[in-house]
Amino acid sequence: MLVLTRNVGENVIIGNTIKITNLGMNKRGQVKLGIEAPQSISVHREEIYKKIMDKLNNPENTGE
Repeated sequence: MLVLTRNVGENVIIGNTIKITNLGMNKRGQVKLGIEAPQSISVHREEIYKKIMDKLNNPENTGE
């Protein structure tokens, strides 16, 4: 795992097409990120990604 420190407004570039920007941090320590990526690349929070993958792997399981 690569660990980086970025100030507000600074970026991380992944490959040639993905840019992640540190947009700020609130008093609770939550970081706000902006992600620019081509439409062909899906970007999800991990918990949403896991739900999508679970639904794809188990179509009969609606999760409800």
